[in-house]
Amino acid sequence: MRKRLPAELFNIPVQKIKSGFYSDKYFSRTKDILMADGNHKTVLMQLFTRKKGVLCGIDEAICILQTCASKPEKLRIMALYDGDNINKGETVMTIEGDYSCFAHLETVYLGVLARGSSIATLVREAVDAAGGKTVLFFSSRFDHYLLQSQDGYAAMVGGTRSVSTDANSKLWKGEGIGTIPHSLIAAYEGNTVEACEAFKRHQPKNIELIALVDFQNDCVKTSLEAAKRFGKGLWGVRLDTAGDLKDSSVQGEGSDFFGVCPDLVWNVRKALDREGFPEVKIVISGGFDAEKIRRFVEIGVPFDAVGVGSWFYKRRIDFTADIVMVEKKHCAKVGRQYNPNPRLDEVQSGFILKRIK
Repeated sequence: MRKRLPAELFNIPVQKIKSGFYSDKYFSRTKDILMADGNHKTVLMQLFTRKKGVLCGIDEAICILQTCASKPEKLRIMALYDGDNINKGETVMTIEGDYSCFAHLETVYLGVLARGSSIATLVREAVDAAGGKTVLFFSSRFDHYLLQSQDGYAAMVGGTRSVSTDANSKLWKGEGIGTIPHSLIAAYEGNTVEACEAFKRHQPKNIELIALVDFQNDCVKTSLEAAKRFGKGLWGVRLDTAGDLKDSSVQGEGSDFFGVCPDLVWNVRKALDREGFPEVKIVISGGFDAEKIRRFVEIGVPFDAVGVGSWFYKRRIDFTADIVMVEKKHCAKVGRQYNPNPRLDEVQSGFILKRIK
């Protein structure tokens, strides 16, 4: 039996979920109607995915059922695991028991699965495309801050623990990573080296210095200035040229020469090597998705890490829940039927596991 995560990791607002605060109103009313009418029939609820992808959120969904359902010990839950590859139409979980005990939870657990699986799937695509190079989850600025912990967990399930905020890394007690921002350089009147010097003066020595080098739109010049000033104290440089700009070192014409393009990365790498700084790494960011990362890898662009932002929120993987059996007999709306999945494992009631390491 593979490990699942305990409820306390997810900060589930139990009382609000129990009250129906986060539920579509028709589900909370359904629970009220069943309870008032004394309808306690046993149903089999079946959850399936709308698209192929990477499953994430299943442990949190189970925790929601086990902490927010009435009489959760009487529910029989079968489920896949976070990180499992899933196919379109595949059953990912079944819930069997008195429907009045969990009718109000459908909105919540489906939303958890949709959010987590959508992010984990795209992170996995980016990680696979990177071919062993580091993928940085730099997406938190594109969504609500209260979602960061769960999003960071989804990023980990997808294949990276390189995240930008401490909240992202909460579930494994990590810490956000990053470079210096353009705003810090601006605060030092556009002088990247001075901003880096301030960083070195006031940050712990174990925090690696990564210089952001596109402020003056001359990544080669600024990279060399930083490398000459800090030597081995410079872990790397980050190229983040906007997509509507062409760096001053790039000579080609056409759309393929704007932004962080292959020629720009090569120019910086060659300049650093030529001046005796082969150990300085290159981080690229700005408009990257799995396709662009794969193209850079295939043509041998010499980067060490890639930061990806809003693209991790660009695609949705939805889930649907249907009652397909009532009192052990088939009962489903037209077009739905019981679709057993031999990959499902039974979830033990009241499981307690160690925190993720």
